[in-house]
Amino acid sequence: MTDKCPLTEYQGVCTTPIGWVGIATAGDAIARVDIMARRPNMSPDRDGLALRACKALEGWLVEGGQWPRFPALAPQGSVFQRRVWEALLQIPPGQTKTYGDLALALGSSPRAVGGACRRNPIPLFIPCHRVVAANGDGGFAGHTSGHWMDIKRWLLAHE
Repeated sequence: MTDKCPLTEYQGVCTTPIGWVGIATAGDAIARVDIMARRPNMSPDRDGLALRACKALEGWLVEGGQWPRFPALAPQGSVFQRRVWEALLQIPPGQTKTYGDLALALGSSPRAVGGACRRNPIPLFIPCHRVVAANGDGGFAGHTSGHWMDIKRWLLAHE
């Protein structure tokens, strides 16, 4: 997630209440999602998966539809990061878990869980916004205040 447009070319771009969302795919899976303040580059090679993902996100974020759970996700990360991201997929919409709860379940530390959440390459679809600190909101996209925390609070309230 970034305030700047990364060099990634996206196969799908959505306009949402939280900003522009770029979706990059790899084969038959979503590989990367970025939330940005301005419109990112769109690849001329648009694909059906990215366009379906955009439609699902827009339906969820704009129209209040059902949370878009896509089975075809291909996040790139360490074995531990992928374990954390898999655990995030088990948190139902409208619910939260603390970094400590996840750490206990995974036999790790809250700080390590937070690091994996910060490196989540597919936010929204892998719902890192549902992880909070024991004493408050925690962080979002590597930030603990400002615009990114406003997005996290909006997502939690929206669910």
